[in-house]
Amino acid sequence: MQKATQLTLLKCIIVLGLLLILSGHSLLVVDGFRQYFGMYSYMFGAMCIAIGLILSLPTKIYLTILLMRHEGHDSKL
Repeated sequence: MQKATQLTLLKCIIVLGLLLILSGHSLLVVDGFRQYFGMYSYMFGAMCIAIGLILSLPTKIYLTILLMRHEGHDSKL
């Protein structure tokens, strides 16, 4: 896989993770959703947040490592 394609894919995964975190938070805040689903609304909101964190954190770490490598090569020049 080419680096440009890989970086684009990782950025999309980060955005998806952040959207899941925001949607999980909004599901926990909305009253109508909690009243309709009861206890399961908390589990669903927490599940969205957990999956969002799982998606976003490792990709952020990987992109940070790539950025550090790139800056290391630039400083040697």
